[in-house]
Amino acid sequence: MAALTEHYTLALPAFDAPVRLLIVVAPYYRAIADDLIAGARATAEEAGATVDLVEVPGALEVPTAIAMAGRLAQYDGYVALGCVIRGETTHYDTVCNDSSRGLTLLGLQGLCIGNGILTVENMDQAVVRADPQGQNKGGGAAAATLHLIALQRRWAGAKRPVGFGRDEGPRDVIRLAGELDGSAQG
Repeated sequence: MAALTEHYTLALPAFDAPVRLLIVVAPYYRAIADDLIAGARATAEEAGATVDLVEVPGALEVPTAIAMAGRLAQYDGYVALGCVIRGETTHYDTVCNDSSRGLTLLGLQGLCIGNGILTVENMDQAVVRADPQGQNKGGGAAAATLHLIALQRRWAGAKRPVGFGRDEGPRDVIRLAGELDGSAQG
């Protein structure tokens, strides 16, 4: 199979109202995490977004922290960062699959999330992907978040979400299903 050597990247969206991002990073491999953060911060800055940063112990905790922030804080979007390197056991598969699945489920509930958790075979691959002057996967995750925020604002009439699952914010999947089948209360 031929390798693709060219990648198309969308231009960053422009915003009329301020954008507030939360970067949630698992710094297990500190040098990799620092490069991912640098790339994400630079992309956010280029788009005029403000950024807060929190650290969690590992990639499995990233979706949980984002879910808590989605309920309890007021961010427009989230950038998930970290690195999982294959080891000798199946733990790698669990961490990769479950962290990705958690982020996907939160995204399907309405949160704007860019997934920058690297899943690689070795440290050399991680270094190339994290390098802000290289593949810049941290910047790519921030850009993905910004694009989702732009879509959300466009489709919501530029209303800034308060938090998923709250009456005044985007509806969660469970409550929406109850409204569709008539079992929702209030």
